[in-house]
Amino acid sequence: MNLTAGTISPEESADSNSSSDLQSLRDYLRGVLLGKTEQIDLVIACLLSRGHLLLDDLPGTGKTTLAKAIAEGIHGRLARVQCTPDLMPADITGFSLFNQKTREFEFRPGPVFADVLLADELNRTTPRTQSALLEAMAERQVTIDGKPHPLSATFFVIATQNPIDSHGAYPLPEAQLDRFAIKLRIGYPDREAQRRILQREVRDRTDINDDAKPSSPLSLTDLQLLQQRAQSVSVHRRVADYLIDLVEASRDDDAVELGVSPRGMMSWQAVSQAWAMLKGRDFVTPTDVAEVAHPVLSVRLLTRGETVDNVIDRIMNSVPAPEYK
Repeated sequence: MNLTAGTISPEESADSNSSSDLQSLRDYLRGVLLGKTEQIDLVIACLLSRGHLLLDDLPGTGKTTLAKAIAEGIHGRLARVQCTPDLMPADITGFSLFNQKTREFEFRPGPVFADVLLADELNRTTPRTQSALLEAMAERQVTIDGKPHPLSATFFVIATQNPIDSHGAYPLPEAQLDRFAIKLRIGYPDREAQRRILQREVRDRTDINDDAKPSSPLSLTDLQLLQQRAQSVSVHRRVADYLIDLVEASRDDDAVELGVSPRGMMSWQAVSQAWAMLKGRDFVTPTDVAEVAHPVLSVRLLTRGETVDNVIDRIMNSVPAPEYK
């Protein structure tokens, strides 16, 4: 610690506040989604990297609960879209409506103008409607009638899909998948977590106050500061070269039809920076890159006749990690 006349420097004070805010968010989300510590950290890393999240899991595992908790945890506005085959692009982005009194067109913003957008079962809506999110997710703006409309600086998409029920579903196109930072499965909670869930449900029904229930810890401004701090996490050239080697290995693998794109590579680095920050470091190690490989690659690798997890394991084993001191 740098000491000057017994005081803490402004930089150290800011870092301390950021670390406290980050831990508060972690504690809050862990208190909402019980027994899922690693999954919560990956969700926060996705949020800090300014990416978007695809939840690919069975019904009833807490996907919607998690989305609501994130919005509450950052004091952000949540918008929810139930994706169905008859959903139109304007139902997501908004539309212009002619006002008979003013004789002018007025823009009516859609649910995309929120801080957190929950797109329930995104693969249930048509590719045309799915494409309404492409510009929003990549550029944080939508263009309507030739006019760009900026979205929230913290705009965060959480999309869900059910991996076992494909009837009436439309596979997400590669361009859509590549705009997500990670794909995550929450999975069923363990036995102790299930017991705590039942106990909490009883308390909620009987209106008993739960003093342990966490409160919303952050503001949107706090979140932006944390995102800026994550972007400033150092990436050594050897670590960057390691990441590039892995990306090129994904393109050269015989079982991979579509490897990691440059956008995917940048997303992988950003998530690695956020992951290092969650570990309390201001630099990325090869271990950080490897630990987030599965959620980052599983959303964007298109394979031929082999499971994505097996292909990712082979890619990671094919490239030696550099020594990092």
